[in-house]
Amino acid sequence: MDEQVIAAMAKWPNVPAVYGWLSLTESGQWRLHPAGDALKHTSLPGETITSPQILAFIDRNYAADEQGQWYFQNGPQRVYVRLDAAPFTAHTTPDPASGRLKLRTHTGLDIQKIHALYIDETGRLFLATDRGPALVAGRDVAALLDAFETDAEVLAEHIESGADLMIRSRLIQGFPAAPLLLRHCQLAMLEELLDFRRFPAAPDDPA
Repeated sequence: MDEQVIAAMAKWPNVPAVYGWLSLTESGQWRLHPAGDALKHTSLPGETITSPQILAFIDRNYAADEQGQWYFQNGPQRVYVRLDAAPFTAHTTPDPASGRLKLRTHTGLDIQKIHALYIDETGRLFLATDRGPALVAGRDVAALLDAFETDAEVLAEHIESGADLMIRSRLIQGFPAAPLLLRHCQLAMLEELLDFRRFPAAPDDPA
């Protein structure tokens, strides 16, 4: 988190948080909701933020609270984020030094450890990582599946049938030496398993 942001938090510690102004898409795009209705109308896409400076500022000051609700710390104020899928979107990139496949979050953080694998009811691939819960970007799923040490037909059959499968990989950076269970879960259950909340709520809001 930026030093000036930390200083602002210390100087003005009681600035109320805001909700409904910012969302994160499945592809890892930050979206602004000028009407503050991101949580009231969860299907509204919002407006894409394109300024490189603003995007970098949000990325550097993105964090989670004790309830698994993610926010952007805008100076002394928390701007809570509606998550269309997960707190992070992970993209694959080759690591020339090791020859392995590296995963990097949409905020530019390299994932060092993968703890668990999940597929939801729509076929999206989620990871529990040292950076936090992450959705693998759709265009990167094939590269990740190709790096699993599992026959492609067997893997496809298990994904289609909804059966769980033990996965190994020596080609993915951060993948443990022991196999991981590729588990099928509905998104609502994934929020509990990965300890995050897609739709944040104020402390006095029962929703």
